[in-house]
Parts: sequence; C-alpha cells; structure tokens
Amino acid sequence: MQDATLWWILSGALVGVELLSGTFYLLMLALGFAAGALAAHTGWNFSSQLVTAAVVGSTAVLASYLFKRRHTPEGPGHGMPSLQMDIGEVLQIESWLPDGSAKVHYRGAQWAVVLKDGEEPPSAGAHRIVELQGSRLVVEKIQTH
Repeated sequence: MQDATLWWILSGALVGVELLSGTFYLLMLALGFAAGALAAHTGWNFSSQLVTAAVVGSTAVLASYLFKRRHTPEGPGHGMPSLQMDIGEVLQIESWLPDGSAKVHYRGAQWAVVLKDGEEPPSAGAHRIVELQGSRLVVEKIQTH
C-alpha cells in the first residue's frame, strides 16, 4: 500500500470518528493527515510526511483552540437565551430567612434567592434578578425614589 493511500485512509477514519464523537479537534487532526497524504503525493519521504502531518495537525488544533477561546462568551450560559431569560425580571420578596436567603415562587417553581454581593441587609420588597447561580437567583434591591 502506498503512503498516500494510508494517509487518506487515516484521514477518512478520523473524520468518521469525529462524526460519531462530535469532537471538532479530530477534524483538525484529519487535516494534518491530509497534509501528510499531499506530502506523500509530492514524493517526500515518510519522515517528512510524518513531520508535515504533525505540524499541520498540531497547528490546526492550536489555532481552533485559540479561536474558540477568544470567541466564547464569558461566564456559564452567557449568550444562551434559555439560561439568561430571567435576568432583569422583578420578584417580590415578602421576607428573608435568618441566613440571608429567601424562597420565592417564580415561574411555577420554588426558587432559592440570595442578595448580590455588597448589597445592603435584606429587606422585603421588589428585587431584580441579576444572575443565576445554579438553581439560585441572585437579586438586587430595586431602589424606589
């Protein structure tokens, strides 16, 4: 079997595994294997093919990692409307528990509520949701003038 054929088979196998796993980085490695196949077609020796595949694959993986890191929104769920639809909503809190938390009925379920860091001591009234921490709503007091 020729070197180029082996490289193309390995590249295709990686694409197949990527389709099953959903790991984008396997596509980048498949790109490196394709570069190895092209090096084999040009007549380079096996060592040069291997170095070409390693350099192209590694560079592609690093580039996609850096791109993803730079273009991924900050914070868990940031930019995901399904997780952020509660931000800005107003709650009426009737009373606070001694530990500084409260329980409210919101969207058909019981939620734990805590004050945003640096807020004044808890008091009853209208509060705005500023963050979600797991199943807890973080709120701030709405100032009335």
